[in-house]
Amino acid sequence: MTSKLLASNLRHHLTRSARILFRRQPLSTATAAAPDSPQPYEDAAGITMKGVKISGRPLYLDVQATSPVDPRVLDAMLPFFLSRYGNPHSRTHFYGWESDEAVERARSQVAALIGASPKEIVFTSGATESNNISIKGVMHFYREKKKHVITTQTEHKCVLDSCRHLQQEGFDVTYLPVESDGLVDLEKLRAAIRPDTGLVSVMAVNNEIGVVQPVEEIGKICKEFNVPFHTDAAQALGKIPIDVEKWNVSLMSLSGHKIYGPKGVGALYLRRRPRIRVEPQMNGGGQERGIRSGTVPTPLAVGMGAACELAMKEMQYDEKRISMLQERLLNGIRDRIDGVVVNGSMERRYAGNLNLSFAYVEGESLLMGLKEVAVSSGSACTSASLEPSYVLRALGVDEDMAHTSIRFGIGRFTTEKEIDRAVELTVKQVEKLREMSPLYEMVKEGINIKEIQWAQH
Repeated sequence: MTSKLLASNLRHHLTRSARILFRRQPLSTATAAAPDSPQPYEDAAGITMKGVKISGRPLYLDVQATSPVDPRVLDAMLPFFLSRYGNPHSRTHFYGWESDEAVERARSQVAALIGASPKEIVFTSGATESNNISIKGVMHFYREKKKHVITTQTEHKCVLDSCRHLQQEGFDVTYLPVESDGLVDLEKLRAAIRPDTGLVSVMAVNNEIGVVQPVEEIGKICKEFNVPFHTDAAQALGKIPIDVEKWNVSLMSLSGHKIYGPKGVGALYLRRRPRIRVEPQMNGGGQERGIRSGTVPTPLAVGMGAACELAMKEMQYDEKRISMLQERLLNGIRDRIDGVVVNGSMERRYAGNLNLSFAYVEGESLLMGLKEVAVSSGSACTSASLEPSYVLRALGVDEDMAHTSIRFGIGRFTTEKEIDRAVELTVKQVEKLREMSPLYEMVKEGINIKEIQWAQH
């Protein structure tokens, strides 16, 4: 009775808070103006955090780093925090049975979105763990016969670090270069395959530049040579259609918090026919068919399942709307300033990821000047570094342009008003920085700065 009352009170509080939020700004993740009633960390003049003071919560345009939880996903999760809190691995009572049933339903929801069988889905803590299991697990299992891995130079850091770990163990790794548009050359991939190649790992949608790799064609090549194919689909799930049969993938890494689900949960697709085997990377109670020991977090699995079901229903609508907002953002900036370069292919690209470089602007200054817009200079896992993005360097982008790149992430709850405000703030800051740039003055006077011989002092 107490738990039911607690659940009822919490639901009432959350519903009331949500109504207030959406009355302020419908279908928006943030607001550029100061909120009506200051929060505990705010004062009348705005918000101060990490020494930065702004008038209100920034616009959120960093959806590749993480997405807000969809309120409908939260609604599905709440009962499993409050009243249905059983361990899904408890086989002797009702609480365990209902949690187990919820986890299996979530497993089916994830499987349906990628065209897989629920028996091929293993819940993990996120795409990083799934990538580690895939790369290390496969190569360790087949280590007697297979010693070679193929990946690309633009993979997520957890894939690259897993490959480097294998190199330290004596495995060979080929890091394929990409073309200037960010796409892998299929002939170079074909030429790199050896008799002892144990795995090809190529991400479906790049987290920094949004390019969509020719995954189906890569799958055909891997099938031709009978080499297992792994893809990191964290940025692809729920955003582009995925069919594991068409793609011919053996393993696929998925994440919950990139598709408006909770953080701390992900999944690994593991093909059953033909069967792919992995060596577990964690020892324990043998949950998830022994591949990933540890108690499955029921609320998080339920949240990921609900997010996948929503994505399946709304992917087409989201894609059209996000494409329109991307066009509005890009045209809005390009119409007002020159020297704007899109990084990565525009033809093979997920529309919600727009990575732009601004010529004659210092990147860190631009980011700091855009404190009212939550954007990043690349992957959230590496954005603490002042080095230019290794992804952009792999594309052959000049170092000065790589330093000025900004990734704009557009999502389900982004509004036209937010896009217009982001355009206004970005243009204003770029113009301000260019006014202080002697290089930009020289370019306007027709001087080719690349031909200048700079004297050393």
